[in-house]
Amino acid sequence: MTRPLVVTDCDEVLLHMVRHFRTWLDTEHDIEFELEGNPFVQSMRRRGSNATVAEKEVWALLGGFFDTQMGEQQPIEGSVNAIAQLQRDADVVVLTNLVDERNEARQRQLKALGIETKIYTNQGPKGDALNRIVQEHGASRIVFVDDIAQHHQSAAETTPHVHRLHFCGEPAIAPHIPCARQAGHAHARIDNWADALPWIQETLHGDPQ
Repeated sequence: MTRPLVVTDCDEVLLHMVRHFRTWLDTEHDIEFELEGNPFVQSMRRRGSNATVAEKEVWALLGGFFDTQMGEQQPIEGSVNAIAQLQRDADVVVLTNLVDERNEARQRQLKALGIETKIYTNQGPKGDALNRIVQEHGASRIVFVDDIAQHHQSAAETTPHVHRLHFCGEPAIAPHIPCARQAGHAHARIDNWADALPWIQETLHGDPQ
């Protein structure tokens, strides 16, 4: 029998990212990064200036962060233990929005922290990539976990039978991001692993509803 499947994002689900990115921008680039409220690409300003950093430079800075600072990222509380528990009775893979050239670096990063699993890299909405993973594994019970509402909408459109959990483990941004549960694109919204783990386990192994 095929094991159940969990497809999870990495940044802000398994690992903190924006808090480390903010520190790096501050110390290395003299850029202020406000986590609260504004869209990501409108949240950065050079210190002493009211002008936002241009979107093209934002993405270049983000790439530079992942090229040099992945070793600074720390786990979301409970994530490493949760993945270990899930792996006892289910397959767990990571679907992360990084360019393919950073796949091995992400794999090494997670392994060093105690999470050893297959990594799928992706760019843009995740629905098509999720659909390919689902077809590859052939599982009948599947949970998709991500912190970005757009990806849940994409997943709902391409794989409506997959259970979708909107999870953001970074308290500085969790209250400000659009909620996929409220939009009707996720089955639940939980932002901590103490509550998310039993929800996932029940979804994967409980009686069908």
